[in-house]
Amino acid sequence: MSLTHLTYELAVQAFDRRDYRSAIRRFRELRDVEPGNHAVREYLARAYYHSAALPLAEQESRAILDEDPTNVYVGLLLARSLERQSRHDEAMTTRRMLAAMTGDDRYLER
Repeated sequence: MSLTHLTYELAVQAFDRRDYRSAIRRFRELRDVEPGNHAVREYLARAYYHSAALPLAEQESRAILDEDPTNVYVGLLLARSLERQSRHDEAMTTRRMLAAMTGDDRYLER
């Protein structure tokens, strides 16, 4: 097992235990080694969100969406991060795009 794989496993375990601080530290290491790894970046964005590091969750979500604008899950994560920062108009813009992209109007609900 490679060190990178071990770090990933430890990061996921920390995330699953809701130890977001440890998960963030490990996922950051992995992101720096493999910036194109979307699974790592999604976990990192989610860990930021759950630890209430909302500007960082927003930043990571936007970086993922720049490379993969059809990632619905990350789009919803971005909308929720914006809502928790009381940026409802920006969140609604993201939710409208999700609804248009998927054909599912439930994304328009908060």
